[in-house]
Amino acid sequence: MQHGKYRFIVGFLAAPMAIYVLFVIWPFVQSIYYSFTDWTGLSPEFEMVGFGNFERMLDDDVFWKSLQHSVTFVLLLPLVTLSLALFFAFMINVGGRRRKGAAIAGVRGSSFYKIVYFFPQVLSIAIVALLFRFAYNPNSGALNSALEAVGLGSVQPDWLGDPDLALWCVMAVLVWCTVGFFVVLFSAGMSSIPKDFYEAALLDGASRVTTFFRVTLPLLWDTVQSGWVYMGILALGAESFAIVQIMTVGPNGGGPDYSTTVLPLYVYVKAFRDGQAAYATTIGVALLVITLAFAALVMRLGRRERLEY
Repeated sequence: MQHGKYRFIVGFLAAPMAIYVLFVIWPFVQSIYYSFTDWTGLSPEFEMVGFGNFERMLDDDVFWKSLQHSVTFVLLLPLVTLSLALFFAFMINVGGRRRKGAAIAGVRGSSFYKIVYFFPQVLSIAIVALLFRFAYNPNSGALNSALEAVGLGSVQPDWLGDPDLALWCVMAVLVWCTVGFFVVLFSAGMSSIPKDFYEAALLDGASRVTTFFRVTLPLLWDTVQSGWVYMGILALGAESFAIVQIMTVGPNGGGPDYSTTVLPLYVYVKAFRDGQAAYATTIGVALLVITLAFAALVMRLGRRERLEY
């Protein structure tokens, strides 16, 4: 009987696992293999170069700049995005005025606010990047036009052309287009927390700030931890590449002076502009290691006793 059960399980999982190995695991293995070669990406012929690409990577100033920017994203983007999302979700669900017969209540029109926050999620990332590129335009953009309208015409930064501002402008766009998803996610989690918990805390004299840190956050911790990992992967992945590639100045994005170049963009430039596919896969391997290390670190540091209700 047990033998038949295991045979059924293996047969049921064989096809999905084969597809996963073929389209996910095997490309990773190929990338690691090509990182030890001098493959151009076009020629079928290549030679093994050992650790030559890795040595070159460690001596590459642009790689270190890109790594610094990606690490900045992965440290700050989840922190800012999830903090804002938790704040907005808490205000929507618990931040309203007390009403008759209810110890806690969300703000009026909370469903409308959720739709507004979630709206950026329905837009293509390319559309978002183009819209903000126009908004950041130093000559006719919405931001500088607004500054001029309030009498601050002398303070009109070159938002994406200033190496000191460009990276923060890109990060602001990433926060704007991702925070709404987590507002809705955390709102769903908060709405499932029994109201009795909040009522008991308020009866004991706890403020709403104390209630958030003592009741809401511990009960949402698993969701927050998963969101942190997801945001870190997003900061190291395709979304940051698309925003930087479309928004920033320069023939290949990442400008000015590589001030916004991130690792995914540098992989793209080396593979498709410079024809150095082997070196690009080397940078990709480094990006893979950083992503796995980040996910493992977050899961390890965020480990705590599971609270059930």
